[in-house]
Amino acid sequence: MADTETPLLSVRGVTVRFGGIVALDGVTFDVARGHVCGLIGPNGAGKTTLFNCLSRLYSYQSGDIQFEGRSITSMPTHDIARLGMGRTFQNLAMFRSLPVRDNIMIGAHCRSSAGFLASALRLPRVGAEERRLRERADEIMEYLDLTRVADRPAGDLPFGTQKRVEMGRALAADPKLLLLDEPAAGLNHEELKDLERLILDVQHKRGVTVLLVEHHMSLVMSVSDHIVALSFGKKIAEGTPAHIQQHPDVIAAYLGSEEQEAAHG
Repeated sequence: MADTETPLLSVRGVTVRFGGIVALDGVTFDVARGHVCGLIGPNGAGKTTLFNCLSRLYSYQSGDIQFEGRSITSMPTHDIARLGMGRTFQNLAMFRSLPVRDNIMIGAHCRSSAGFLASALRLPRVGAEERRLRERADEIMEYLDLTRVADRPAGDLPFGTQKRVEMGRALAADPKLLLLDEPAAGLNHEELKDLERLILDVQHKRGVTVLLVEHHMSLVMSVSDHIVALSFGKKIAEGTPAHIQQHPDVIAAYLGSEEQEAAHG
């Protein structure tokens, strides 16, 4: 297979158990380079568990995950980030008391040759690297329309703006693959449309492959080239948005979830 045909990300038979609970059951799929891949499913389907496996926050009992053809199964989180995998979190992973610029610079440090500790200690040899990281942060802030709040504490900003700071932190590391964990949660209609444009811009203009976990189906359908559907830890379908919208197992999974919520409502 030619390099251009090698999936950027390959998930092969990944199984995760928490005691007697099977959170992921032999999940297999690929994410093609340059694509937006949506990962959908009802609550409890295993989507965030899978994200935590990809970034090595969770271990898995069997299976393998490959990034650019290289297994990352035994690789520590910081090495995976250096390879080019970035992530946002449902619960925003930012330093709320630090200015926006510093939050974004921290995101860039994982790809820094100097390292975060050396930079934090202000060692002379890292001066040039620190300037480069600051320039990188300034470019990301301009891209995300955050320049005007660069010096404000991230925790003081409106929630939608904090979401952009979180995105900026992930983009600052110049990822090849960006994992977006429910980026639309808590956004209003206008912010949702901005997010849709941003995801497509990141894909087409910055050349970043995106794996998206999201409950907002209209967003997933509008930005995804390919969608993988999970239910109770198993893959039940994958394909184009049009295929997924009509797939009987996907429809049944979501209808069953709605009925359970109504019964307990």
